[in-house]
Amino acid sequence: MTIAKQQRMKWTRAAAICLLVIAACTMNPATGERQLTLMSEGQEIQMGAQTHPEVLASFGAYDDPGWQAYIQELGSKIAATSERPELNWTFTVLDDPVVNAMALPGGYIYVNRGILAHFNSEAELVSVLGHEIGHVTARHSVEQMSRAQLAQLGLGVAAVASEEFRQYAGLASQGMNILFLKFGRDDENQSDTLGLRYMTRAGYDPYEMPKVFATLNRATRSQGLRGTPEWLSTHPDPGNRIENIDARIGRLSPELQQGKVGRESYLNRLIGMVFADDPRQGYTIGQAYYHPELAFKIDFPDQWQIINQRQAVGALSPKRDAAVVLTLSDKDSPHAAFEAFFGQQGIQRGPSRGHNIYSFRAYDTQTGEGRAEGLIGYLSHDGQVYQLMGYTGLDTWSGYANAMHESLTSFAKVTNRRYLDVSPATIDVVTLPQSMNLTEFVRRYPSTVEVEQLAIINGVNEDTVMDPGRLVKRVIGGVLPTR
Repeated sequence: MTIAKQQRMKWTRAAAICLLVIAACTMNPATGERQLTLMSEGQEIQMGAQTHPEVLASFGAYDDPGWQAYIQELGSKIAATSERPELNWTFTVLDDPVVNAMALPGGYIYVNRGILAHFNSEAELVSVLGHEIGHVTARHSVEQMSRAQLAQLGLGVAAVASEEFRQYAGLASQGMNILFLKFGRDDENQSDTLGLRYMTRAGYDPYEMPKVFATLNRATRSQGLRGTPEWLSTHPDPGNRIENIDARIGRLSPELQQGKVGRESYLNRLIGMVFADDPRQGYTIGQAYYHPELAFKIDFPDQWQIINQRQAVGALSPKRDAAVVLTLSDKDSPHAAFEAFFGQQGIQRGPSRGHNIYSFRAYDTQTGEGRAEGLIGYLSHDGQVYQLMGYTGLDTWSGYANAMHESLTSFAKVTNRRYLDVSPATIDVVTLPQSMNLTEFVRRYPSTVEVEQLAIINGVNEDTVMDPGRLVKRVIGGVLPTR
């Protein structure tokens, strides 16, 4: 091939990619600017609709019809002011204590009960709903995925026209990963602007918006709490967020600088909401994990980090090179489950370790090289089949084998009502009879969380003197057995 021909091919290839980019640029519905998208609106909507059931299965919807109806009605009202009111907007409160709110392409918005507890007015909630709606109307997820696709095209343009690329362009395989895309600062800045736009169009007080960022920033700086709110992790600060929002509010017309706050109605709605982790979905005493609704317990190895999720519970070794995981099996008997597990390619059955547990080795089916060693067990409990698995690398197997075996064989049925009859902490709201600061408030109205955390969720300082008649949140209940 001559140098001239090679150069022509390079130019042709580059021109084809440029044409692809130009063809893929569409108008951003929210800003009116050009935007790179390799996905049609139909594909975007389909992606959200396909992923929505996965979100509900993984996190669970908060079991409160009143809250679900409220968030759908309120969210729909705000979305109707956006540039894409025709989408099938779906708003859901997730039963998750993490401080987070998320959006899927196509109009699926999620708010965790964990972030709802931090709001002190309906307008604060609306500002976050508007922000998430802004990510959808501006198609930020679609643009981000489109850029990732374009980066993977490499030097060849033949793939652009291939069936494989067209399938990839649909991005159906992205699934839940879409929910945790980390937006860039420009996208966050734009969504802040759009959130402000939507809340003022709907008649809400824009000065409630910077209060949300101030509260979440306090939670980030606070020591001994849950750490950085997930919302700030996946929605990074675009730089001077509060100052930027204050400046935008200052440029609004006087009639838009005021509006509905909805403080009292919102706080009263919070009464009885589950706060923090719900022990009915599993809790720990030391390294012992109890699940009251399923009536079992299992002991995890000392010093291992326990991770409790809706569909599984497990623990990671301190070096994160070994794990023990407990899940439900989809088989109708332990025998059927064992047959299915050892019937997989790349799994070699080892000797029995007793208690219906076998050792196994996972290996590469192409080379026969071992990848991991572990223990697998299946047992029936209250009509369901449970899978218990421990695994690690070949080099670390001997160091973890005994600890894994002790953990898996500790699974037991729980009948003691002391461990089964647990209830979660919930939010209560008190009307102050007189002026007092938060320290005085806690002495008079005890709470089961620290004063520092109460200060954050109430949006005040510990020494702030609060006026009579003010509604103040506290957290009650949720005390668990200690041994």
